Amino acid sequence: MFGLGMPELLVIGVIIVLIFGAKKLPEIGKGLGGAIREFRKVKRDMSLSDETREGEQGDGQEQSFLEKELSQKVVEQIPALKKGMKMKKKAEKIKKIIT
Repeated sequence: MFGLGMPELLVIGVIIVLIFGAKKLPEIGKGLGGAIREFRKVKRDMSLSDETREGEQGDGQEQSFLEKELSQKVVEQIPALKKGMKMKKKAEKIKKIIT
C-alpha cells in the first residue's frame, strides 16, 4: 500500500484529527462515503447507457453533462468543499466588480 506502514498511517491519522477535529471526522466520512456511492452509481449508469447507445453520436455532450452533474453532487455531499465553492464564487464576483 504505497510503502506506508502502520506508524506512518498513525501519524497521518493524528494529523487529520488535529486539522479537522474529532467532531468533524464523522461528517467528513459521511460526505466521502456519499461521494464514493455517487461515483459508483454514475459509473454503473454510464456503462449501462454506453451499452444501449453503441454507435450513437453526441457522446461528448452527454459525457460533459454527466461530469457536471457528478461534480455538483460531490460538492453537495462534502460540506467543506461546498463552502469552498461558495467562497470561490464570491471571490470571482468581487474580481469582476474590481476589474
